[in-house]
Amino acid sequence: MRYIWNSFGLFAVGLGVLGIVLPLVPAVPFLLLAAYCFSNGSERLHQWLLTHKWLGAPIRKWKKNRSLSPRVKRIAIISIAVCFGISLALGLPQHILIIQAVVLTAVSIFIWTRPSK
Repeated sequence: MRYIWNSFGLFAVGLGVLGIVLPLVPAVPFLLLAAYCFSNGSERLHQWLLTHKWLGAPIRKWKKNRSLSPRVKRIAIISIAVCFGISLALGLPQHILIIQAVVLTAVSIFIWTRPSK
């Protein structure tokens, strides 16, 4: 089971690193997911991620404050709206748009219900 947790963790780190360089891919949620996966799979990888110079800072900040700044909330919601707008513009099938709308609405609610700094 540890191999599965570690595999998911490494995949999430990869997506998090992509999120650092790609404007519409969120980095922090993937890094938080990676930290969770590593906490279940490997204490060594978990500590590596938490103490990493660049990747660990947002995770430590989340663990400490459990909050998001209003600026981060606005950026996240705008990114979500842009992504959904692109899906509409591309004319994706209705069932895909419905799934996206449900998931993105849930993510938006989660973001806005987090305390602000």
